[in-house]
Amino acid sequence: MLSAMRIATWNVNSVKQRVEPFVRWLKERQPDIVCLQETKCVDDAFPRGPIEDSGYNIAVHGQKTYNGVALISKFPLEEVKSGLPGDRSDDQARFIEAVVSVPNGALRVASIYLPNGNPAPGEKYDYKLTWMERLIAFARERLELEEPLILAGDFNAIPTPADVHDPELWKDDALYLPATRAKFRALIHLGLVDAVRATSDDPGLYTFWDYQAGAFQKNNGIRIDHLLLSPQAADRLTATAIDRPMRGGEKPSDHVPVWIDLDF
Repeated sequence: MLSAMRIATWNVNSVKQRVEPFVRWLKERQPDIVCLQETKCVDDAFPRGPIEDSGYNIAVHGQKTYNGVALISKFPLEEVKSGLPGDRSDDQARFIEAVVSVPNGALRVASIYLPNGNPAPGEKYDYKLTWMERLIAFARERLELEEPLILAGDFNAIPTPADVHDPELWKDDALYLPATRAKFRALIHLGLVDAVRATSDDPGLYTFWDYQAGAFQKNNGIRIDHLLLSPQAADRLTATAIDRPMRGGEKPSDHVPVWIDLDF
């Protein structure tokens, strides 16, 4: 018998500052797997207790003050690997993957925090594009396994004009430059499915609002948090949602959770 498996991604923008709202959200939304980004703490400082008490296993790849990713799962996390392949000198904590075995099979999940890239042009933007090339190579290799695969996280990429409130304001930003969008398209064209856009063409579906200038109140947002699915995962997709109200809560992150349901 098939049952729904809920998989979410959320850039929490400092997990230690969001423990209470995060745990409340876990209890309300009951995700089976959560991919976190910008945890902003070393592994030993990750607030495991309240999350484990809520019934979750945890795998983290963190660093002090910046970046940091984690996987949180009701099921055991197996074959955990930290760091995006392709550059052994890259010590930024931006990638973690694991295999999750469930009663009706298994899936592979990666939590991704893609580089911002600003200011562009410059070294940071060069690093972003190189990182995207490494992600494309990783995804190509994983897709050859023909298994349910979810690449979830903050991609720091606005895919199309429909994913930004005012494209003109973002035309020179690293998140929206033509080269960024081209790399994102190349990733998708490997055979991945953008879960949100597979279920809705609606405008105004944003996942990030800046803290400045009343951006959230005006809905001046962008969509940069994505769940990309292999064909084997996309065939199981039954629902997607963006938890927009979280942005208006107490001590909010500037991102909100995005989640999907898969039949498993």
